[in-house]
Amino acid sequence: MIRNLHRLLVRSSAIALSLAGFSTTALAHFQVLYTPEMAPSRANTTRFTMVFTHPVHGGPHMSMEQPEQFYVVSQRGSDSEPKRTDLMKHVKPIDWLSNTKANADETQTPIKAFHASLPRAVTRSLGDHIFVLHPAPYYESSEDKYIQQFTRTMVNVGGVPGNWAEPMNLPAEIQPLNKPYANWTGGVFRGRVLADGKPVPNAEMEIEFINHALDQEGRRFAAKGEVELPQDAYGTQTIYADAQGEFTIGLPRAGWWGICALAIGANTEHEGKALSQDAVLWVQVKDMK
Repeated sequence: MIRNLHRLLVRSSAIALSLAGFSTTALAHFQVLYTPEMAPSRANTTRFTMVFTHPVHGGPHMSMEQPEQFYVVSQRGSDSEPKRTDLMKHVKPIDWLSNTKANADETQTPIKAFHASLPRAVTRSLGDHIFVLHPAPYYESSEDKYIQQFTRTMVNVGGVPGNWAEPMNLPAEIQPLNKPYANWTGGVFRGRVLADGKPVPNAEMEIEFINHALDQEGRRFAAKGEVELPQDAYGTQTIYADAQGEFTIGLPRAGWWGICALAIGANTEHEGKALSQDAVLWVQVKDMK
């Protein structure tokens, strides 16, 4: 009987470890490039937070390496010439904290993230400002591969549209077919998946809501989520683009939504391991009042 009990405990432990490993790898990775307001009425200091995480769950977070590039492409109106400005001098490392503790007395182990406090001059002109982050490839040990997510967040100043719909010929990108910074709750968002400027047919995509409010001052996500998930499958919405690389998603709640197209870049290897070059686009949604 003791021997049978031992076998049962060993088997139960193995199953638990297997399930734990599955739940970890099943979480969708998202490179966050967050600023509180995508559509300000006038230019101001713009603060960006860059953290690699699982936004619908508020973690766990992955430690980032120094980003390869961070820049903005600005344009006022469709007739003006886009201007690209390098912003790497503003990128500084920060310690990002977990939003949970196993024990009340446990000391939190922060992970490495980045922030950038940009002077008003960066967004001084009215129109669109497309912020682009090229993070360094991240090694995901549970999948034995690297992940690199080319990420865009757009800020529009004063309501004057610019180059929001123009492709940027990134290794991996999502071309918006709706303004990412002007969306009502209950509407839809349309886009096209591109790699080096060309449509990617039938691309696999993941969509997540930033369910835990992001605290830039506290350098953490809120411990409590805004929405209770009825089941884990609701956390990450998975869709496929059509044969032209186009897609449409619903926007059921105000806040920040991340859209990620998986493994669409041409480079598939980094330091002898598989590399997934993904595209991430952030969309802000607001309630009608």
